[in-house]
Amino acid sequence: MNNISRTALVHENVELGSDCIVEDFVVIGARSRVDEPHPPTIIGDRAVIRSHTVIYAGNTIGDRFQTGNKANIRESNEIGDDVSIGTLSILEHHIKVENGVRIHSQVFVPEYSLLEEGCWLGPNVVLTNARYPKTRLTKVQLQGPTIGKNAKVGANSTILPGVKIGEGCLIGAGALVVRDTVPQGLYLGNPARRIGWVCSCGLPLKPAGKEHYCSDCGKKYREGSGSIKEI
Repeated sequence: MNNISRTALVHENVELGSDCIVEDFVVIGARSRVDEPHPPTIIGDRAVIRSHTVIYAGNTIGDRFQTGNKANIRESNEIGDDVSIGTLSILEHHIKVENGVRIHSQVFVPEYSLLEEGCWLGPNVVLTNARYPKTRLTKVQLQGPTIGKNAKVGANSTILPGVKIGEGCLIGAGALVVRDTVPQGLYLGNPARRIGWVCSCGLPLKPAGKEHYCSDCGKKYREGSGSIKEI
């Protein structure tokens, strides 16, 4: 049994799973253009879609999906299970969001971005996809960033087009990331530079010569050739 507010607008060709909550003034299945048909919109079980959220037609969304208030999700995205999109965040079209991704409030994710499993975007993070805006080739050269598995991007950070954030990275608040980052790197600054390493548990590692250790979980790592490996 779904709980859908009487003020919500659910367009044709929308498939909602079971036990979903759709709050006031939500719109699901909106067309991107008025002269186009409504492509299928699929949302899995136990979704909570909070007030004034707009989800365009053509999205495929997994189970236990949640939004904050006034989230805006454009068309033709693939979104996995256990994904949360915060208040006033915007997802453009043709984005892939894997399982367990957390997007905080007022985040912007442009088209052709890839958010891998378990990654985390803090408040006001901006991803970009146009290296040279408003040129003749801008539209054909769009390339969104890739945020690696379990990577964390701190509040107010900006990630430039096509940049790949390595698996398990931690990007400090306010960083400007202009080039790819290595897995489990700790990055700060403008432009962002690696200042250390991060344990698989998510905490910064403490150096001990060429070895590093986590004071919380006790894991040990060895650094070499621009990377780090657990020992």
